[in-house]
Amino acid sequence: MEKITIAIDGYSSTGKSTIAKQLAKALNYIYVDTGAMYRAVTLYAIRNGLINEDSNDEQGLIAALDTIELRFVYNNSLGFAEMYMNDENVEREIRSMAVSQLVSKVATIDAVRKKLVAIQQKLGQEKGIVMDGRDIGTVVFPGAELKIFMTASPEKRATRRYKELLDKGEDVNYAEVLKNVEYRDYIDSHREISPLIIADDAIVFDNSDMGLADQFSRILDFANRVIDKQKKDVQ
Repeated sequence: MEKITIAIDGYSSTGKSTIAKQLAKALNYIYVDTGAMYRAVTLYAIRNGLINEDSNDEQGLIAALDTIELRFVYNNSLGFAEMYMNDENVEREIRSMAVSQLVSKVATIDAVRKKLVAIQQKLGQEKGIVMDGRDIGTVVFPGAELKIFMTASPEKRATRRYKELLDKGEDVNYAEVLKNVEYRDYIDSHREISPLIIADDAIVFDNSDMGLADQFSRILDFANRVIDKQKKDVQ
């Protein structure tokens, strides 16, 4: 079977990770959540007093990068890999609102992006990978055979994120979540290093009014078409 690289980019809270996990499982591909990597670095910065809402010790974080070890460990009971930072499972903590509020700041740091992009490219050398993030189809894997750019209205995304945080027991309000979604959109799209943009050959996928099952079915169909084309091309 010919394997391809699938890059899924898009705005925050568009369900990229959920779809990417399902897609990887259906195709028996490796799934990599690059957002979890940036979130883990952000968590490290928070814990070590290198970042807060008012200040950002960029040089201090850059100096500490070599001490941050990131790896994904597959959890059989969950059916996907969890993020480990320096041998600690931080999967739950990196999804908190505190991390969400600061991750876009950390993602603007050139040295952080270079370190994580190098790891991501190494993970995808053998193809057969589904990777989601902000710059996968434009920077990490510009030659990916299938690129999806996921989008939805800020209000729809904020509602999804709000419900997700409530389910986790966090004390949040909708207005705060919507403000964070819009703030992250602006930072992600306007940063100098690897801004969030739509690759020229990406399929723009607006899921504002689509259920998860419909989304998955359509994107799996996109993937199978590309894989079938790859098979024919090598015959």
